[in-house]
Amino acid sequence: MGENPNKLISIVVPVFNEFGNIGVFYQSLIHEFEHMDYEFELIYVNDGSNDNSDIEISKLTTNDQRVKAIHFTRNFGQQAALIAGISSASGQAVITMDCDLQDPIELIPQMISKWEEGYKIVYARRVKRQDSFFKKFTASIYYRLLKQFSEVKIPTNIGEFRLIDNCIISDLDKASIHTGYLRGMIAWLGYEYAIIDFDRPNRKHGKTGFSFLKMVRLAMAGILNFSLIPLRIGLFIGIFTILTGIIFLFYLLINYLVFDQFYKLLEWLAVTTYIFIGFLFVLIWIISEYIGKIYKGNAGMPTYVVRKKENIS
Repeated sequence: MGENPNKLISIVVPVFNEFGNIGVFYQSLIHEFEHMDYEFELIYVNDGSNDNSDIEISKLTTNDQRVKAIHFTRNFGQQAALIAGISSASGQAVITMDCDLQDPIELIPQMISKWEEGYKIVYARRVKRQDSFFKKFTASIYYRLLKQFSEVKIPTNIGEFRLIDNCIISDLDKASIHTGYLRGMIAWLGYEYAIIDFDRPNRKHGKTGFSFLKMVRLAMAGILNFSLIPLRIGLFIGIFTILTGIIFLFYLLINYLVFDQFYKLLEWLAVTTYIFIGFLFVLIWIISEYIGKIYKGNAGMPTYVVRKKENIS
């Protein structure tokens, strides 16, 4: 059956050691689209898996032309995999989701329905998540910090399960630099969005490849790319140090002039040095602002390197 581009939905799925979930996900997707008036293309992005996930993906691409694949040379991370998959999508809308079936495929019809209403972005928001207390606690703290300090208002409790219109893809392609934080880039575009709530189920097969270190890196990508707070810490510390240093200096002067209190030269030097340290922090802030502008104006190394593609021209 030929693909009708006006009725084509692209499903982009990052894969890292998901051997047991690849086939199950594919069969579940077929079952869901049997009841829909849309065709699909399934783009697996193999992010350097080492558990024969590539073999399982290749079996599907051989038997079904709707299944496409991008294989990285190594593990570049979930965000890079999403960017690669979205850039290769040809549908009128793209749905990004995890391969572990914790993003319910059953929500796809609701997301498409919201998209048909005119929303360019449809987020799936996790109301309940079957994670450890530590993961839920750290996620809560992270979203609060991001909401408080980010210059772009990124919806909270939103993962990578979303639908985006293909006009979003065009805008992302125009960006001169990939931040490594796709959910922030999409929010930065400013399009109107809809939200669908769901309870996130437990993983059915295998273990998550999203380690604590990777979560920290993702969190830092969000904070560093969409908040200037890290650059401005020097300003806050500098102002605090200068103000408290001036208070200390006035304290010494009043005691010396009014109460005839004698202070050694070393004590005067300590206070003045403390004040100058505050000025150094302000200078660090100014330098950081320049570095931030240089960073935004210059693209670095490629986000990912592709080893091979399957069913993608």
